[in-house]
Amino acid sequence: MRRSFPTIAVVGGSLGGLTAALLLRDVGCEVTVHERSTAELEARGAGIVVLPETSRYLVERAGLPLDAFTCSTERLRYLDADGSVVHDEHRPYRYSGWRTIYAALLDAFGRDRYRLGSEVVDLTGDHDRATVHLADGGSETVSLVVAADGSASRCRQMFFPDIAPAYAGYVAWRGTVPESALSASARAAFDDALVYEVIPRSHILVYPIPGEDGSTAPGERLLNFVWYRNYAAGAELDALMTDRDGVLRERTLPPGAATDDNVEEARSFARANLAPAIAELVEATERPFVQAIYDLEVPRMSFGRFCLVGDAAFLLRPHIAAGTAKACADAWALAHELEHEDHPPCAIRDWEPGRLAAGRAALERARRNGVRSQFEGTWDPADPSLAFGLADPA
Repeated sequence: MRRSFPTIAVVGGSLGGLTAALLLRDVGCEVTVHERSTAELEARGAGIVVLPETSRYLVERAGLPLDAFTCSTERLRYLDADGSVVHDEHRPYRYSGWRTIYAALLDAFGRDRYRLGSEVVDLTGDHDRATVHLADGGSETVSLVVAADGSASRCRQMFFPDIAPAYAGYVAWRGTVPESALSASARAAFDDALVYEVIPRSHILVYPIPGEDGSTAPGERLLNFVWYRNYAAGAELDALMTDRDGVLRERTLPPGAATDDNVEEARSFARANLAPAIAELVEATERPFVQAIYDLEVPRMSFGRFCLVGDAAFLLRPHIAAGTAKACADAWALAHELEHEDHPPCAIRDWEPGRLAAGRAALERARRNGVRSQFEGTWDPADPSLAFGLADPA
């Protein structure tokens, strides 16, 4: 007898949601993506480290060569304040721009069932069905709802109203600069390497990402930096996260929103404390932005005909570069279960234990690595557990 594949609503159309939608469609499900934004999503976080879980769909199913959408480096390099190299080893990584990955996934999924301006405001269901209720008064009843609506997940709040992201005690200053805008000496310092500098209660990393036109050719790329700095919760953090219009932002100050005083303080600190090449990169960034660092975990990810994936379930600090990879791994595992079990409650019941274990392990490692640099001063460049990846390589 022919199997009956379920209908699925994916809440959230970012990288994890699109990967889930594509994989579930590939196993025969009828999938609709509900994205609250009224326009296709813009770049978030400038650059991302592309782990194998993140690129897997585009390479294995969409047939894109890695070099078409990622940049690569072969070395891991640490600089001292005077610019000298204090650690250098072979450790290859790949990187891309958030928008580059998003555009490729959206092109693969198509736009017919990618619903923009479709904000989910409530979920209801019973043993036989699940319904998403939309802000415009509409609804969709399906066999399974996959909540991939990110760190501020409304779906998670419905199941766990008392669980909220917890501030880690520090933020990430971020920005990008065209390689061609930097001096020859700065470009040489960053050549073919993921570059770190660790200073007391702070660290910064630099890597290349595709240029504004998507080019991955050296000289045509952007250099992306992520600089972690401590700000105490309360008045100090609020002063940073209040934008130039006087509005307090909870999570992110978009490009151009940080006040002139705060931008100048960061540039001045970089000039005084960071390696010359890194200070030059920070100084050359016209519109830096700020992301306050939070993390979160949930005790469950499956609820009958509803499940949480990616940041909706486990929000990781960025130090292992595995947030997107974890969301994609959740999606691959879910598709595998539904391919072999078309009764959604049974599929997600069997899927949940492994994903909870993976999420908890990644969360603990990301927290530990952040504490080492930002508070303990025990960050060791030779420690393999500091490597990027969803699993601990140590």
